[in-house]
Formats: sequence, C-alpha cells, structure tokens
Amino acid sequence: MTTDANLVDGNERVLGSTDVRVGAVSFGCWRFTGTDEAGDAALIEHALDLGMNLVDTADVYGLDWGGSGFGANETALGDVLRRHPSLRDRMVLATKVGIVPGVPYVSDPAYLVTATEASLRRLGTDYVDLLQIHRPDPFTHPATVAEALARLVERGLVRAVGVSNHSPSQVRALSTHLALHRMSLTTNQPELSALRLNALRDGTLDMCMELGITPLAWSPLSGGRLATGHNVPKALNATLRRLGAREGVSPAVIAVAFVLAHPARIVAVVGSQNPQRLTELAAATNVHLDRVDVYAIIQASDGTPLP
Repeated sequence: MTTDANLVDGNERVLGSTDVRVGAVSFGCWRFTGTDEAGDAALIEHALDLGMNLVDTADVYGLDWGGSGFGANETALGDVLRRHPSLRDRMVLATKVGIVPGVPYVSDPAYLVTATEASLRRLGTDYVDLLQIHRPDPFTHPATVAEALARLVERGLVRAVGVSNHSPSQVRALSTHLALHRMSLTTNQPELSALRLNALRDGTLDMCMELGITPLAWSPLSGGRLATGHNVPKALNATLRRLGAREGVSPAVIAVAFVLAHPARIVAVVGSQNPQRLTELAAATNVHLDRVDVYAIIQASDGTPLP
C-alpha cells in the first residue's frame, strides 16, 4: 500500500448540496477595516483573480483589528461593491449574524431577520449567497432558528445557509428542523489549523462528511502564529519549515495545505490584507503532502507520538 500519494486537494469545492463552486482558499474580512477604498478594491480584485471567490465577512467584524465598530467591515466591503459592482458578480458573498456585544449570542428569529436585513444594507446588495449563524445560541430552539432561515431564503435575501462554531450535536439538531422546510445546512465554519486540531477530533469534520456540509476553516494560520512562528511549539515550527523547504514554499503555505489535505474538502479562509501574502498562500493548492507529512505535523503539534 502506497503512503506517498498527495492528500492536498487544490481543486474547487462545491458548497454543500448547492451547485455553487468556490476556490479551495477563500478571502476573509475579519481585518478588512476599510481604511483605503482604492486599496480595498484592489485587494478584493486580487483575491478574486487568485480564485478566492468566496468572500467571508460578518456583521460583528469591525470591533477589533482597527475597525471603527459593529458593522464597519461589512460597510467597507459594501463601499467597494457599490463603486465596483462587477466585483459582486464574481464573488460568492457570505456573511454571519448572531453575535451582539454585551449579550453575546442571539438567534432569536426576529433578530436574525433584522440583522440580515441590516447586513444587506451595509453590503449594498439585495442578497447574500451564504448566511451563517456566527455562534450558537443555546437559549433559542433550533426549530425557530430553522423557521427564520427558511423565511430569509423564501424572501430571496439568502441563497444558502450555514453555521459557524457549532458542535456536531448542534449541527444535527438544526439540520433536523431545516429538513422540515426542505432545506439543509451548506457550511459549518470551525477553527482549524495545524495548531488547533479540535475539529479534527470532536466530530465536527466527521459530521460535515456525513451530512454533505462544506467546512470553512477559520484561522488556518492561527492568527498568523504559524506564519511567524511565535508561540508555536518548536517541533511544529521545525516540521513546517522542513516541509516548506522541501516544497519550495513558506511554513505558512504548508500550514494552509495541511487544512486542504483533509477529505472533508475544507475551504481555508485566509485574512491577510497584503496582496503579496495572498499570492503566497494561494500556492497551498499546489503543495504535496502525504500521510507521513500530515501525521508528522499532528505529532509535532501535539508534542507526543500518536499511539
């Protein structure tokens, strides 16, 4: 039995049960704070040119990373799309709702509807291709969440629905109630990186493969730590550097390729605001990692051998 087959799948992904195709690497707007409209437009166009056609944002983005407040990053992206409407036609636009500072989580149906309407106004668009519940609200019944999502789809405000940071049991509960509306979850967006392996082990990715849900991995570079090497186990840094030297790429590219190697056909969401860095990370789709490589990364991350 061969063990040197390449596990990295750099091809496009199909989102859930839809016919929407997206690149294996996507552009995230957590740090997209709108300080320079011309530069912002150029950055979005560059990401699209690289095949990063899924553009992921959220209404709460803007409360950190130099943003000016709740909704600021959606507004910044909306400013770009209003001035350059052709870019909207090239992207699969995704946003998230359900976090309210000071609460913090709200999936009450009335709020989900008004929050989505507010996001559309900020983004300057009639609909989003994907709406995700940003964080689970355990004090809202999944049946009522499903009803709200179905209403948004029926109104044409949302094309597909997903979740973010939901456990397997929360995914299953919401999926069961969505099925009553002849709907299904398209995505689940967990944190996943060579440094944060929980989704690999807690059933999140298994549930995605069982139900045909596309995982969108946020922070595949662990907030940049896997690019800089700061606060990363020495063994993991050494492994990423070794594999990067072999493949002729940076350790950051190896870290993104590691996420793309999983059979759930994950989309890696990268958030660099540097065009050159985006070009660099896009090369992850062409990296070769075999089973020996990915398990070497896992063992270096854990600091212990696998049994």
